[in-house]
Amino acid sequence: MEDTWLTRAKRLLALAETGQHFTKDPFDRERYDEIAGIARAMLADLGRVPLSRIEGLISGHAGGYATPSIDIRGAVIRDGRILLVRERSDGKWAMPGGFADIGSSPAENIEREVWEEAGLRVRARSLYALRHKARHPYPADARDFYKLFFLCDENGVQIPRPGSETSETAFFTLDALPELSSTRNIQADISAAFRAHTSGHAQTFFD
Repeated sequence: MEDTWLTRAKRLLALAETGQHFTKDPFDRERYDEIAGIARAMLADLGRVPLSRIEGLISGHAGGYATPSIDIRGAVIRDGRILLVRERSDGKWAMPGGFADIGSSPAENIEREVWEEAGLRVRARSLYALRHKARHPYPADARDFYKLFFLCDENGVQIPRPGSETSETAFFTLDALPELSSTRNIQADISAAFRAHTSGHAQTFFD
């Protein structure tokens, strides 16, 4: 679970940014600006990082109402093994995926991500989990995320290959996973993928 003060600071910033967008009163605008500055300073203190890093990490919400960002991951399971890619950014492994792009459906997003990161053409079969990142043991994050996990079917026999953001691709059994990129996925996400695959995916886990 996310630290209580981190949750409060993120919520405070979201309220401030929403107020910045909707207010018509210049004095209220000044107050919302100050509240946003305090919230960013709190996030910097909690993360023990420079304020400039927080300001660069969290951009204003152009849509007006501050909402969580969306991260999408795809589980491709072949012969009892799951496809993982090694991320160039940290050298660790994850299910293919990334930020959802505006203009594409969730299924289109993950199908494109698997192609770009692993060189496989797939079809999104079902959503097996929808998680609020802050409620699970991922590393603390100043941003707020909903994480969508899809079971994906391969379009025929293919050989995976890395893309521009990945350096390797491979299939792994659940009991022999490599070091995971925990900001992207944790072992519980992969275990849930195997359970959903084995059971025929009777239901979607959400929280």
